[in-house]
Amino acid sequence: MSLPPARDVSCQQLVELLTDYLEGVLTPDEVTAVERHLALCDGCAAYLDQFRTTIDALGSVPVQTLSDETVAGLLEAFRGLTR
Repeated sequence: MSLPPARDVSCQQLVELLTDYLEGVLTPDEVTAVERHLALCDGCAAYLDQFRTTIDALGSVPVQTLSDETVAGLLEAFRGLTR
């Protein structure tokens, strides 16, 4: 995804880039754009905090411990989402 100048990054673009941002796979220009947006947008900064809290709470749940019902529910919830 090619980004416009940082001041023009939309909240939707930020949401789409958040996982890549946290995984450290964005280009330096993309990181700058995301961080500038976060500095200016309290809502997106709060979303990032919530995202990190969720990862901290659930990031260590081994897939093998999930029931078939849970896996099916997660797949259904995310089916159809596009990037």
